[in-house]
Amino acid sequence: MSIITLTTDFGTGSPYVAAMKGVILSTNPDVTLVDVTHDVPAQDVRHAAMVLDSVCPRFPPNSIHVAVVDPGVGTERAIVYARIEGRHYVAPDNGLLSRLTERHRPEQVIRLAEPEFWLPEVSNTFHGRDIMAPVAAHLARGLPPERLGPPQDDLVAIQWMRVHRGERRIEGAVEQIDSYGNLITNITVEMLEGRPTDERACIICNIYETFGIYRTYAEHPPGTLVAIIGSTGQLELAVVDDNAAGRLGIEIGMPVIVAWE
Repeated sequence: MSIITLTTDFGTGSPYVAAMKGVILSTNPDVTLVDVTHDVPAQDVRHAAMVLDSVCPRFPPNSIHVAVVDPGVGTERAIVYARIEGRHYVAPDNGLLSRLTERHRPEQVIRLAEPEFWLPEVSNTFHGRDIMAPVAAHLARGLPPERLGPPQDDLVAIQWMRVHRGERRIEGAVEQIDSYGNLITNITVEMLEGRPTDERACIICNIYETFGIYRTYAEHPPGTLVAIIGSTGQLELAVVDDNAAGRLGIEIGMPVIVAWE
């Protein structure tokens, strides 16, 4: 049985999600549908790209991942099929897949151009239902991707914030704020390898600083600003039992520095 996941900015409980599921199941009832999230901030392609990168590689090879965060719906922007690290993706070509492709070059990219595998009528505003959902269902039935349209050389890329590393400091930024208000940076555990993570490490964000990188939130009392390595392998800043972003007024893009004496 094939797995098809859905990632959208439609909102939890949206009837648009059910419409996509209905199309998929009508075309191929022998699939397992998994909701990754439907709470991507509206039209936030960058946020969705990070979600896909952190979640989809956890699924088995040959799983199918449909992403619909599509500010350009109805325009000339392409919709693509891509095979990345042995998994299948169907998404608008607007940068949604660019975080995945930073580490793994696509094995195949195809521009969707064959209406034979879409719904008979395609609206200008709901390509997730009318194009992407039926294409995913056909792929789950074994349709060769080559039948979906012509090959495409490249995917649209997003410019991601870069990390600068020196002998005694690493300069990154807040890249994402999770549902708890924790500040997820673009500084990874690999970048910290070989450097002290005890109180010799000073982590600075905006006007705030904390010392040491810890394993769990519970190592400090409530209300304390702490730095930990989160489940995605990235440095996070959190306020124990509180919302760090709201309490500290931190926004995505603000610089984060890890420095050593």
